[in-house]
Amino acid sequence: MATLQAATTSTGATVTDAQAVRQLCEAHCFGTLNWEVDEEGELIIWGYDAFEIYEAREDGLPEYEGGLVTHEFLRKLANYLEPGEELDIQTAGYTKCRFPVLAKRSSVFG
Repeated sequence: MATLQAATTSTGATVTDAQAVRQLCEAHCFGTLNWEVDEEGELIIWGYDAFEIYEAREDGLPEYEGGLVTHEFLRKLANYLEPGEELDIQTAGYTKCRFPVLAKRSSVFG
C-alpha cells in the first residue's frame, strides 16, 4: 500500500472568541496539521497531512471509533467567525509518483 503525501493550507479568518476557538481545536485531532489563533484572533491551519478531523480522547489521541467529524467541526467553527469572514482550507496529495489522488477544499463562512 502506498503512503499518501498531502499538504494542507488555509486562508486566515478572524474569530470572535479566540479562547473558545482554541478550546474547540484542542478538543479535536488534526493529525499532523498545525493550527494557530494569533493575538489578533486570526485562525490558520497548515501542514503536511490531509484535512481530516477526529474528536480527541482524554489522552489527546484521535477517537477513530467515532469516525471523521470534519463537517461537524466546521459547523461549530462557523459560529465563531466574524461576520463576512471566510476560512478556506485546501488539501492536495498523491501517492508515490502518481497523479494527484487527493484534492479537497473546505470553506466555512461567518
